[in-house]
Amino acid sequence: MKTSKIILGIDPGTVSMGIGLISINGKKTTMIMMDVLRFSAKTDTYTRLQKIHNKVVEVINDYRPHEFAIEAPFYGKNVQSMLKLGRAQGVAIAAAMGAGIPVTEYSPRKIKQSITGNGNADKLQVLKMLQRILNFSEDPKYLDATDALAVAVCHHFQNGGLLKDKKALKGWEDFLAKNPERVR
Repeated sequence: MKTSKIILGIDPGTVSMGIGLISINGKKTTMIMMDVLRFSAKTDTYTRLQKIHNKVVEVINDYRPHEFAIEAPFYGKNVQSMLKLGRAQGVAIAAAMGAGIPVTEYSPRKIKQSITGNGNADKLQVLKMLQRILNFSEDPKYLDATDALAVAVCHHFQNGGLLKDKKALKGWEDFLAKNPERVR
């Protein structure tokens, strides 16, 4: 049996940051944990950044992930919000790099596309697909947690985790023939 690999996914934010961990053991992908780190809007920016860094370091020390995936900031109308998001992302990435873990970024659209097949899917659609993919039923209080799981699962899929054979497929019939365990 193939050795287990752990992927840490992060949905960065300065008010709410999602954390998700998955384990890949052979063809089986399992949720290890999902959590949200939340802050009061009154908390000092640098205190938030320090707590983000500390939390990511703590998760890395506790679970020893092999890979780290994070949602890339997207351009919005508010430049200040984007800058704050970039700082949160930066300290999380620095924690992973400090631990020697390879870092990969994915756009929000790429993550949604990877999980649901639709780059414009909403958070609830992503949650429902993750519940099917990872076989869990709980509805988290904050969807930032499932967004982080989605980042980790996207990373797994982007690295050939969905297919046994990375060769080109000739349609759904070919996919099903090569991946019978994916049929429910």
